[in-house]
Amino acid sequence: MRRIFSRGGKLLLLLGLLTQMGCEKTQSSPPPPPLVEVGIVVLEKEPVVLTTELPGRTSAFRIAEIRPQINGLIQKRFFIEGSDVKAGQLLYQIDPAPYQAALDNALAALARAEANVPAIRSRAERLKALVEQKAVSQQDYDDASSALKQAEAEVRYWKAAVESARINLGYTRITAPISGRIGRSNVTEGAIVTAYQPLPLATIQQLDPIYVDVPQSTADLLRLKEKLEKGNLKAGSQEDNKVGLILEDGSRYPLEGTFQFRDVTVDPTTGSVILRMVFPNPHHLLLPGMFVRAIVKEGVKEDAILVPQQAVTRDPKGNPVAFLVNPEGKVEPRILSIERAIGDAWLVTSGVEPGEKVIVEGLIKVRPGMQVRAVPAESPRKSLTRG
Repeated sequence: MRRIFSRGGKLLLLLGLLTQMGCEKTQSSPPPPPLVEVGIVVLEKEPVVLTTELPGRTSAFRIAEIRPQINGLIQKRFFIEGSDVKAGQLLYQIDPAPYQAALDNALAALARAEANVPAIRSRAERLKALVEQKAVSQQDYDDASSALKQAEAEVRYWKAAVESARINLGYTRITAPISGRIGRSNVTEGAIVTAYQPLPLATIQQLDPIYVDVPQSTADLLRLKEKLEKGNLKAGSQEDNKVGLILEDGSRYPLEGTFQFRDVTVDPTTGSVILRMVFPNPHHLLLPGMFVRAIVKEGVKEDAILVPQQAVTRDPKGNPVAFLVNPEGKVEPRILSIERAIGDAWLVTSGVEPGEKVIVEGLIKVRPGMQVRAVPAESPRKSLTRG
């Protein structure tokens, strides 16, 4: 009996020790880990001006190729190459001596013709009175009347010759037809020039304002027209007719231009039409022939949903994916349909709805189905530039 009790006491003692150790272990177990904190942005609908960047080139607002209208010898050049000239400013002087002589000759011939008219007119008037009295023959009067008409016609002829000679003399002074910047001169003093020669003496280009011509594909035109007809886009106001410009070095041109017109003819080789814009160019930063990118406004999308680009990743298939926090506080992936980038966000056409919470901070710490704690993002998406 003593032996049995001894064994039973040991068992009871062992059970007590195990129970005590289990209680101590339960009391010392660590609390559950806190929920992962993520920064979220609540999506909402907002009006967005949709724009398109189109490559193009600049061209002068007006171009005047200076050509002589008479033959002659260049006596002097009156401008500095590459300078700005005003309309009417003297550019070249052609030797005026032969044209001055031609004018003097025409004036002398006109004076001679005018001097003959009075005597011939008097004789015709006398014969007219005599022929009524039957004192002279009708033929004598007809001859005198014809001579008067010839003398008067000769006066008119020499008047026209005088005017022509005076015009040619004026053409010896070659002036600027427009204001602008003149390029290099193709002739120097002593050069012989001919009327309307193929090679211009110089070229003047008006640079302020300046044109920007960009091609737009007809496919884009049809797509835009369809969106406007379906109501997906709203036509912009007159203010939305403004156009931005990006220069060759990637910098933004500080002044806005205006859309002028869209050409009505499609280039059969490229399937595109030309859009023409006009930009102010007071400092002549833009020069003809420069490559630029025009930011053209298509219209206004009234119910656009923008998702910050930092919230969008790609799955193994390359599909754009955003992680949302659902009403249960769990992470939920969504595959998005993206139309284009606008500023620092993506314009999303499907995959998310207004009011949903998209994760923009802490993406590296989450996985689908994880319970998280959503807080407003510390650096929410800034207001986008709509133009």
